Amino acid sequence: MYKNILVPIAFDSDSKAQKSLEVAKALAEPGATITLLHVLEHIPGYAVTYLPPDYLPQSRAALEKELGDMAAKVPGAKGIVIDGHSGRSILEYGEENACDLIVIASHQPAMSDYLLGSTAAVVVRHAHCAVHVLR
Repeated sequence: MYKNILVPIAFDSDSKAQKSLEVAKALAEPGATITLLHVLEHIPGYAVTYLPPDYLPQSRAALEKELGDMAAKVPGAKGIVIDGHSGRSILEYGEENACDLIVIASHQPAMSDYLLGSTAAVVVRHAHCAVHVLR
């Protein structure tokens, strides 16, 4: 059983957010903290000029609301949106907040994942706590 669980959430077509939350709840001890974390990747400067001026604040607000709604359904959960590179940011957040478990979803690997590495692979290789990977 774990006391401080980090659940990175990706809002993509292959999202396994609900399954990740179920696993986190099952592995949490009573009174545990579960943090739903979304990393908002930086948009390159050349691409930002093509977006509406209010795109980033509106995107952040929508993500925060979605995470808040998800967290409201899980006792002891909170939702947080941070900026950065997915793999590094998840690892840094986990270390800085003394997480004792990271529950992360993974997709079926493609050839590019073997060459470049997916977010889940980076977290598994470098985490300083237990990692539970969902397929």
